[in-house]
Parts: sequence; structure tokens; C-alpha cells
Amino acid sequence: MLNFLSAQGQSFWDILVNLWNSTGFNQATQVTISGVPYDVYLWQNFLMMAIACVLLYLAVAKQYEPLLLLPIAFGMFLINIPGAYDILYAEPAGSEAGGLFYYLAQGVQNVIFPPLIFLGIGAMTDFGPMIANPKTMLLGAAAQLGIFLTFLIALIIPSFSGQQAAAIAIIGGADGPTAIYVTSKLAPNMLGIIAIAAYSYMALVPIIQPPIMRRLTTPKERAIRMEQLRPVSKLEKVVFPMAVTGIVGIFLPDALPLLGMLMLGNLMKESGVVERIAKTAANELINIVTILLGVVVGTKAYAPIFLDLDSLLVIALGLFAFAFGTAGGVLFGKLMCWITKGKVNPLIGSAGVSAVPMAARISNKVGRETDPNNYLLMHAMGPNVAGVIGSAVAAGVLLAMFGA
Repeated sequence: MLNFLSAQGQSFWDILVNLWNSTGFNQATQVTISGVPYDVYLWQNFLMMAIACVLLYLAVAKQYEPLLLLPIAFGMFLINIPGAYDILYAEPAGSEAGGLFYYLAQGVQNVIFPPLIFLGIGAMTDFGPMIANPKTMLLGAAAQLGIFLTFLIALIIPSFSGQQAAAIAIIGGADGPTAIYVTSKLAPNMLGIIAIAAYSYMALVPIIQPPIMRRLTTPKERAIRMEQLRPVSKLEKVVFPMAVTGIVGIFLPDALPLLGMLMLGNLMKESGVVERIAKTAANELINIVTILLGVVVGTKAYAPIFLDLDSLLVIALGLFAFAFGTAGGVLFGKLMCWITKGKVNPLIGSAGVSAVPMAARISNKVGRETDPNNYLLMHAMGPNVAGVIGSAVAAGVLLAMFGA
């Protein structure tokens, strides 16, 4: 064997040195990402790997939206293994192919994945509860207040431009695909941190929302039982996606890539004539894209980028936007409760954020803590699906404001 190695021009010692140099312990001390150099420290990598393990625990042990949190956590763990970034995100050079995630990330950076996710969401969504109770659209709108308040706050921070402030604010919609879409248009350099924040808060809805909901409502309000919703005809369900697309499209064309795909998916579902492709969009397609999007988003949490002051500020502002959006929905629900003399349970207002159907399930769960026989799920689905439309509209407004 040693004679063979010698014949190849390498000594046994050279082989060992090459093997050692290829390990993560000899990773580069600096990496350039999108033309910006970043210093790399092992302790940062290990800290991010530990955070990834915490998220993985929440996904597996606590089952906090594992479909999102598990691939995100694994992607975060994967990219922070010392030396992994240069392999996974290697750019093509001459005849050599690039790294795996260099290609997968194109689906995020070129805004391919978010509209496909919206197509699948549309094929799974029933707008019936919102059509049956149109006033719940106001709750979906109220929950978007967190976006615009955070936008105004971020504007006064010197380190953020107006476009960056808009991208940060959209985290408040608790809608990962929309956050990616807006950020890729307005502040592509912040795509990683904003995508991570948006998807993390989506997954952590069961932790973030309930304390806010309990704090802002009384036991008597949480125990309110709402009247059964009226049946919605097939004609209404077929006309609805066409009407929304037409009306919103005229006023906010920037929202059409997301909203149009959402309504196409819903039209396929409600028409009943393309059952095969509707099922594909609602199952195989969205599952595949969710896997790819989740892992890619996780790999954006690379330690040298993630662990700086601006990134931590983005996370804090995103949390504020999401929390205030939840509070805005609940407070508007209290107003509607007062106006209707106790016919609206304020808890359904928290579902006005765009995390479908997570937020609606949490509204139902918190309501049942007070009255185990009070079922709010279908009532909460109204503002919940309205929130999906609302976040897409908010995205269109922000994009229109900055001419993107």
C-alpha cells in the first residue's frame, strides 16, 4: 500500500495531512457571501447547532408544527457544521457543478417556491367560513396592523432603509412565503434572517399567541359561544376566488403572484372538475416544496450572518410585529363583541394572522380551556383565511410603496 501511494507521488503523511485539512476543524476563517466577507468562529457554529437542537426538540417532543420546524431545524444544524457552508453553497466554477443548496436556494431567491406554496394552500383552504360571516374579514385586516406599526418603528432605526423596514415588518403576517416574496424584492441581503424569523414564529404560534390572548380577554369573553354558520353554496365558493383576484389585482397588481396562485388553487378545489390536480397541489406538490423550502430556509441561519446586532434586532422587531398583530386581532374582536352585544368571541381575532390553520386551532384551544364544550374552530377559520388574503394585500401595498 505504501509503495502504491509513493507511486502516486504522495507519502502516507501527505494523505493524513490532506485528510486533516479537509475536516471542519480547518474551515476557512472568513467566508464571502453575496460579495460581503464574514469572519467565521467555531463557537458561533456550535451555538447555532445547539439552537437547532432546541428547535428540533420542540418539533419532535412538543410537536410544534413539525412540518415546518423539523426541516428548518435540520437545515440550520446542517449548514453550521464547521466547513459545511463551502461544500453546500459552493458556486459553479468552470465545468465543476455548484453545491446542492446553491441550486435549491434558487427556488427561494428567484421567488419560485412561495407562489407554489400558495397554490397548495389555496387547494387546501375552505373560504366558506369567511363567506358565511363576512365581518370576520375585518379581523383578518386588524391583525395586519402589526405589520404597519413595525414598519413605522423600523423606519426610525438608522441602520435600516425604507425597503428593509418593509421587509422586516412583513414578518408580522406570520406568513413565511409572503415574507420571502417581499424580502427577495425589497431587501435580498436580509432574506436569510427574515425567512428564519417568519417561519420560526409561524411554527411557534402555540407558544407566542396564548399568553397574549389570555391577557387581553376575560374568562367571560373566552366562554362566549357563537352561532352556527350558514351553509355556503358552491356558486359563492366558485365566484369568490375570481372576484378577489379581479378586485385586488386591479388595485394591487404586485400582490398577484401570491394571491393569484392562492385563488387558482382554491378555484381548482371548489370547482370540483379538476379533482386530480387539486389533490396534487394540496398534497404532493406542497409537501415537496415545503421540504425544500424548509431546509433551504434553515440553511440561511448561518452563524456569521445570523449572530450580529442587526439580525438580532430583526428577530426582535419580527416578534413585536407578530405579537402586535395577534393583539390587534384580539382587541378588534373585543370591539366587535361589544358592538354585537356578546355575539363574537374575541379569541377568534387572534386567528387573523396568516398562520393557517395553526392560529385557528389555537383560538379553539384557548376557548376550550374556559369551556370544554365551546368549539370555535370553524368561526376562527374565517379570520384565519382572511389573514392569508390580508398578508398578501399588505405585501402588495409595501411593494407598491417602494415601486418594486
